[in-house]
Amino acid sequence: MNNVFPADAGEVRQWLQGAGHIAVLTGAGVSAESGVPTFRGAQTGYWAQFRPEDMATEEGFRAHPRRVWDWYQHRRDLLAGVQPNAAHVALAQFQQQQPGRLTLITQNVDGLHQRAGSTGVLCLHGDIFAERWLDTPRNCCHIDHAVADHPPYCDRCGNMVRPGVVWFGEALPYDTLEAAQKAARACDLMLVVGTAGAVYPAAGLARLAREAGARVAIINPAASALDDVAHALLCGTAASVLPALLAPP
Repeated sequence: MNNVFPADAGEVRQWLQGAGHIAVLTGAGVSAESGVPTFRGAQTGYWAQFRPEDMATEEGFRAHPRRVWDWYQHRRDLLAGVQPNAAHVALAQFQQQQPGRLTLITQNVDGLHQRAGSTGVLCLHGDIFAERWLDTPRNCCHIDHAVADHPPYCDRCGNMVRPGVVWFGEALPYDTLEAAQKAARACDLMLVVGTAGAVYPAAGLARLAREAGARVAIINPAASALDDVAHALLCGTAASVLPALLAPP
């Protein structure tokens, strides 16, 4: 096990100031502070009768396309009134004030980082508001001309439109994962924020950064599966820790 030593936010701020490049990995805890339901937390009311795992596979979508499409629309509707929180804003402001220094990698699909103003966000698990074809599109498949239905479909070949998220059993987007791994290897400091560190390959980015020689600081209100990788453990929520941590010196 790697040695973990306690460090306060002041020490991590010093690391931030001295780092040529910083990588940040965010998880569901960051969005939860804005009121975004967790993956399983969206199973309320009518949707409580279904297993969330059955709503997030290609097999489940092919078996019940209307049900799965409507569930994702339900989740989109839940996000309609949600706003970025102080953690999202702090990351966006840091990136804007110090361009080129911070690469933001997220496991979240809600788009709150982008709405806060972050750019170049590497969305490992996709974007819930994006759409793409279920099967390899033919020449007749044009998203903008898909027949409006639940789900939309191509009126020529019947190809269905699906949410642009990564389902269980699917590989992460190759280019996005490659860019995230490159950032992890190249950074001087990685902040791991609001994630339990149990989902791979996303969680593996922290280990990759550590192995490449970067310092790793974990910001989370509870213990995570990545605590053994950390040089610093900051106990607290993202919205309570990041604004002070990332504030200009």
